[in-house]
Amino acid sequence: MQAKNDKKTIRSWAYFDWANSAYNLVITSTIFPAYYTIITSDKNPDTIDYVNFFGRKFVNSALYSYAMAFAFLVIAILSPILSSIADTRGNKKVFMQMFTYLGSLACCGLFFFKIETLELGVILCVIAAIGFWGSLVFYNSYLPEIATVDQQDKVSAKGFTYGYIGSIILQIICFVFVFKPDWFGITDSSIPARLSFFMVGIWWMVFAQIPFRNLPKGSANFKAEKNVFTNGFNELNKVWLQVKKMAYLKRFLYAFFFYSMGVQTVMLVATIFGEKELHLPTEKLIATILILQLVAIPGAMLMSYLSSKKYGNVNVLIGVVIIWIGSCVAAYFIRTEYQFYALAAVIGLIMGGIQSLSRSTYSKFLPQESPDHTSFFSFYDVTEKVALVFGMFSFGYIEEYTGSMRNSVIALTVFFILGLVFLLFLKKVEPKTVVVE
Repeated sequence: MQAKNDKKTIRSWAYFDWANSAYNLVITSTIFPAYYTIITSDKNPDTIDYVNFFGRKFVNSALYSYAMAFAFLVIAILSPILSSIADTRGNKKVFMQMFTYLGSLACCGLFFFKIETLELGVILCVIAAIGFWGSLVFYNSYLPEIATVDQQDKVSAKGFTYGYIGSIILQIICFVFVFKPDWFGITDSSIPARLSFFMVGIWWMVFAQIPFRNLPKGSANFKAEKNVFTNGFNELNKVWLQVKKMAYLKRFLYAFFFYSMGVQTVMLVATIFGEKELHLPTEKLIATILILQLVAIPGAMLMSYLSSKKYGNVNVLIGVVIIWIGSCVAAYFIRTEYQFYALAAVIGLIMGGIQSLSRSTYSKFLPQESPDHTSFFSFYDVTEKVALVFGMFSFGYIEEYTGSMRNSVIALTVFFILGLVFLLFLKKVEPKTVVVE
C-alpha cells in the first residue's frame, strides 16, 4: 500500500498537470481556437462564417462546439469501461499512459492542419481532447490514494498550480514563433501555430514520464470479469446506488453537473468569442488568455486557503459560482477590448479555484475506507463530460439558431444558477462534512 502524503509521489503526480496542461492552454484556450477561427473566416465582420465538413455546411464556431461535444460524449462512454478494467487489474497507470500518448500524438499531427485539411484537423482535435480528458479520469483517481483528507485541498491546488506554470512556460516559447517568425526565417504564416501544436505533443509526452516513473501502479485488486465492457457501467450503477444513499454527495454532484456546463464551455469558447464578437486581433487574444492563466495560479491557492482555513468548501464554491453568474451576464454586454480584459482577469481568478476545489470537495465526500476510488472518480468524470456535451452542444446550437454567441452565453448563466441552487441545498443538508478539521 502506497504511503499517503509522500512528497516525492505528490510532486510526481502534480507533474502530470505540468505535462498535460500545455494542451489545455495552447490547444483548448489560445493558439488553436485563434488559428481555427482565422483559417475558417472570410474576414468580413458583417457576414456569418460557414465551413463545409464532409459535405455539410456549419457555422465555423458551431462546428468547433459540436466537435468538442462529440469528444466529451466519447469519453463519457469510454471512461467507465476503461476505469473498470483498471480497477479490477490494478493498472490504472497503463491507461493513463495510453490516453496520454493518444492525445500527444494527435497534437503532433495537428502540424498538418490547414483549411485544405479541415476534416483531418477537426478529427485530430477530437482525438487530442479524448486523450487529454481520458487520462484525467485515472489521474484524478490517484488523489485520495496519495493524500489524506486534510491535505487533499492543498495537493489538488498544487496540481493545478504546476499545470498553470508548465503551460505558461510552453506558451511563452510558442509566442516567440507566433509573434517573431522572421527570427527563424519562417515565411508561411500558418507554420508558427502548427509548430506550436507539435511542441505541445512533445512537451506533454516528455514531462508525463515523471509521473509514469514514480506513481504507483494502482490498487492491486485483480479479479476476473466475464464482460469488461458491461462491467464498467455496472460499476457506475453501483456507485450511483451508493451516491443515492449519501445526500450531500448526491447534491454536490447535481451542483457540479450544472455549473460544469458553464465553466468548461467558457474556457473552450473564450478565444473564439473574443475573435468573433469583439474582433480582437490574435496577439491580443493570446496575451489575454495568458494573463488569465497567470491570475489563475493565485486564484487556485486563494480558494484552497479560504476553504481550508476560513469558510469551508461549500461556502467558497457558492461564492465562486455567484461570481461566474455575474461574469456571464457581463459577457453578454461587453463591447470593448478593455472590458474583455477586465472580465478575463475575473474569470482567471475563479477558473482554477473552482476546478481544484470541486475535485478536492468530491474527494472528501467519498467513503475513505474504500480501497479503490477509480470507479467513484470515473462517475465524477462522466458527470463532467456529460455536462460538457450539453454545454458545448447547446452553445453551438443556440449560436446557429440565433446568429449570436452572446445568446449562448446567457444559456450558460442559467446552468450556473441551477448549480448554485443545488449548492445552497447542500449547505443546508451537511455544511460540516466538507470543513477540514
